[in-house]
Amino acid sequence: MGTITNSSDAIFQVEIDHFMENKCIGRGFRVRKFSVSEAGQTKQSRIPWKRGLIGMSGLVALSLGMWFALPWALPLPRNLVRQPEASPVLLDRYGKAIRHLTSEDFTRSAPVSIDKIPDALIDCTLAAEDKRFYRHHGIDVLATARAAWDFLRNRRVVSGASTVTQQLAKITSPPASRNLLSKFREVMIARRLEMSWSKRRILESYFSNLDYGNLRIGPTEAARFYFQKPLADLSLGECALLAGLPQAPSRLNPVRNPNNAKARKLVVLQRLAKTGKYDAAKIALARSEKIQLRPLRERQSAPWLNRLRQAGGGKHTTLDLDLQKDIEQIVGEETSRLRDANLRHAAVVVIDNASGEILGMVSSADWNDARGGQVHGALSPRSPGSTLKPFTYLLSFRHLKHLPCTIIADIPTRLRTEQGLKLPENYDRTYRGPVTIRQALACSLNLPALRELDALGGPGKLYDFLQQLGIGGLNPNAAHYGLGLTLGNAPVGLLDLVNAYACIARSGNFMPTRLFLDDAKVPVKNLIDATDAYLIADILADPVARAPAFSTGGPLDLPFPCAVKTGTSSDFRDNWCIGFTPDFTVGVWAGNFENQPMKGISGVSGAGPIFHRTMVRAQRNIEPRWFARPEGGEVVKVDFRTGKRLEHHTHPKFSLTEWIPPGRRIEAAADTDYD
Repeated sequence: MGTITNSSDAIFQVEIDHFMENKCIGRGFRVRKFSVSEAGQTKQSRIPWKRGLIGMSGLVALSLGMWFALPWALPLPRNLVRQPEASPVLLDRYGKAIRHLTSEDFTRSAPVSIDKIPDALIDCTLAAEDKRFYRHHGIDVLATARAAWDFLRNRRVVSGASTVTQQLAKITSPPASRNLLSKFREVMIARRLEMSWSKRRILESYFSNLDYGNLRIGPTEAARFYFQKPLADLSLGECALLAGLPQAPSRLNPVRNPNNAKARKLVVLQRLAKTGKYDAAKIALARSEKIQLRPLRERQSAPWLNRLRQAGGGKHTTLDLDLQKDIEQIVGEETSRLRDANLRHAAVVVIDNASGEILGMVSSADWNDARGGQVHGALSPRSPGSTLKPFTYLLSFRHLKHLPCTIIADIPTRLRTEQGLKLPENYDRTYRGPVTIRQALACSLNLPALRELDALGGPGKLYDFLQQLGIGGLNPNAAHYGLGLTLGNAPVGLLDLVNAYACIARSGNFMPTRLFLDDAKVPVKNLIDATDAYLIADILADPVARAPAFSTGGPLDLPFPCAVKTGTSSDFRDNWCIGFTPDFTVGVWAGNFENQPMKGISGVSGAGPIFHRTMVRAQRNIEPRWFARPEGGEVVKVDFRTGKRLEHHTHPKFSLTEWIPPGRRIEAAADTDYD
């Protein structure tokens, strides 16, 4: 035992005694006093205290490491790093949304900047999900303690403590089992986000990934689906309703479980009131507000667009949405009017001549019709009837140097085919004798067209010409069709045929059609002489020439100059009406996809009214104009019985005025022509 050897040792002993009595005894510690005489043992007695301090320091260092360093060891979820992409939206030529498509997971999303989200929706969401969002650093200690206490008291999970940041980590991570490990991972990711992202960025990403039910991700799509409103127009009550949905999107689905959604809305408003940001009057008004749900039932314009886009199209279409909707309405009304005549469907194509862009296209009268409603009538090959005749006469102008006043015999004619001799007839089963090409084409006579194609050497030239004009799907052998090719015995698609007519409207310049603005433009090819194109357009726009076959004042007579051609297949299974102005080319097919015949419906009475209304609608905001006649040539009087120029023999009853192009001449009528 040692002893105190000097006064300093005595003072030290007194200080120790004082400390031990006042600091330790009062806190329940048992104190063993020792004297300086035990100095030999003092060094050994201090070792546990040092170890304790080292342990405390290690624990603090470990905690700090877990709080600040460990979060950086975990990678951020891939979906969080790249942020959600907006679901594809098909736009019209002016940027209007035609269709909101689904993403690969069948959801619809529209990420939005935090600046575009109403303050009321942000406040309601934070009140419902994370009221201390701006005060914590990823983990809400108070909420965690409350949730732990509730769990201990009830022996089950009663309340959650996940912050908005933790929820963001969860909803952007791949699905995983809910256990302590996954919870720890979410906490660490939340800490990393809080250290590297601003609160603003976290909140923006959270809203963009939030599931509001009914496969709608993000508040923009939720507002569009539930209320058919933009975000900026939401009321406080509507914001409270939306803010409550992410907790349990299925159970709180306001469409199927409106009472659950309403109860959750009231809870959100109650929590919002406690924040003090909104006065009692606003909260009371939001509580009593009767929410008018208007679940979106999208009436799809151009429903066929999905399939064409899957085939490689872009997002920005050439369609004019307003025109598209009007055409769809026209088709629905006109087919309903002729339902008793067994006309169920129709397809329409409208092309801008200058660019080749498709401004409107209808695939069928009713996309949901079980009897072929989802067949694309504009792309399905059908018998075109007489709509191919203009191309036969274009070839006769080119190769035979014929003119609109050239005479062709409309008489009974036996034609040799692969099946033997046939005696074709005109539509009205009558014959007119000598007729001009103008009258033959305008009245759509069959015999003159067959004779003209025969004079060209058979179907070969017309077959090749149609292929050059982009009409595909033909049999590789032209002889397979014979002279009947000019009468439409080869199935063609409406879109291809309309674009072939558009080539005439462009003075013979051919270009492929475009449906998406980002499609590459193809160089223009000249396939038809501009003069010949003008002559055909002039014939097809001549109401006097077609009057003997088509009564005036019908659907083919428009309030402005317009070239029009109809077609009707055998047994009234298909009928067509195609025409153009300098600005637009419009084509209509009408019939039944299951190939049932209509009851006496021709191209004039079936497709004609749809064509008329569509063309008038297309030209609604365009000043009507017509093609300028090529320079040169001469205007002469022609006897339409002989096709010869009238000079001294004037017969007003049988004469017509014709423009003769430069380099072309016609014989003058002589006395012998009237013997």
